[in-house]
This record gives sequence, C-alpha cells and structure tokens, in this order.
Amino acid sequence: MGEDFHFDQSAVIPYRKKDGELQILLITSIRKKKWIIPKGFIEFNLSAFESAKKEAYEEAGIIGANETIELGNFKIDKYGGDVLIKVYSMEVVEEHEDYSEKNLRKRKWFSLDEAVKKIETPEIANMIRKLETKLKAIHSS
Repeated sequence: MGEDFHFDQSAVIPYRKKDGELQILLITSIRKKKWIIPKGFIEFNLSAFESAKKEAYEEAGIIGANETIELGNFKIDKYGGDVLIKVYSMEVVEEHEDYSEKNLRKRKWFSLDEAVKKIETPEIANMIRKLETKLKAIHSS
C-alpha cells in the first residue's frame, strides 16, 4: 500500500509581538498532549491559508490577520498514506476565551526559542526559527 493515499493539510504558526519580542502560540495535541501548531485538512471550498485560519480558530480560539507568508511544506506518513502539510505564518489579532476545542487542548504563548524546543517536528521547528527573519525582511522592504 504505502503511497496509495495522498492528503493535503495546512497549518499556521500563530505569532504576536509583545514588548518588542516575537512570541509563538502553541497548542497541545488531543491524545498525546504534545505541543503542536494548529493544522487540519484543507477544506474544498477554502484556500490552504483560509482553511488553516479556520483550524486555528477551532483549535486555539484565535483569529489571525489576512496577511501571511507561506513558510514552506513537508510530508509525513500518516493515515496510511502521504500527507503534505503547507505551513503559513499568522499574526494573531484576537484571542477568544471560548472556542470549540477549549476543553480538549491547552494553548500557551512561548518565546521563539522556547517554541522551537517544545515542537518535536524538526521541519516546524525550523520554520519557527526562520519566522523572525522572514517577518523582518517584509517589514523592512
């Protein structure tokens, strides 16, 4: 079997600036309680980024700005097939206290370095590490 199935997912790395420092919001996975970023399957009627923003709202109660940077993508082997995950930046503009997965997950703001240490997926950790540089490049141009 192996490569018979192919799924596309999208994810966001939610961030904010607080006291001049870049912070990353992580959430816990439902089953293993590992620190992850919001992600899910790309819905057929939404773009990859819109779909990831919707997941961020459902999983973390956050609303993001519409500007984004596509940070990259990577593949994982899951659900008996190939999953391609597209990752975007998302500046958090609103945080809600009540959201659909509030009782299933924790959410927490981390410094850039702490977030890199908490994330177990090396590809995502690298994207978090590069986020600050990419944001500076955009805001200085």
